[in-house]
Amino acid sequence: MSAAATTPGPADAGPGEQVCHLYRLRPGAEEEYERRHAAIWPEMSALLDSAGIYDYHIHRHGLLLICVLRTRHGFRHADRVTGASAVQRRWTESLAHLFAEIADADGEPLWAYPVFRHAGRPPEG
Repeated sequence: MSAAATTPGPADAGPGEQVCHLYRLRPGAEEEYERRHAAIWPEMSALLDSAGIYDYHIHRHGLLLICVLRTRHGFRHADRVTGASAVQRRWTESLAHLFAEIADADGEPLWAYPVFRHAGRPPEG
């Protein structure tokens, strides 16, 4: 059994803890992916809110997508709420053709683990 299987991972993140996972786009899908997210469905945005997902950012470097989010009630809660939603299923299906990779061989998200954080003071004033 690997160390990853025995230690808590990002899926175990509690309220307010940051979670990061990766996706890889198919070559040529960049423009459509960005266009679709610039016009996210209102019902998809409402679902993220109802699942307690906030402070959600997606960054792109070439074909690599870096997704960073925080949740109000923990990642597992957010995953249960979105996973049970027909809106989430339709959104995922509508984007599926854009992705080259979304999970590892075991079907787990491509988690990115924190290795460093600098929590400096915010600017004054």
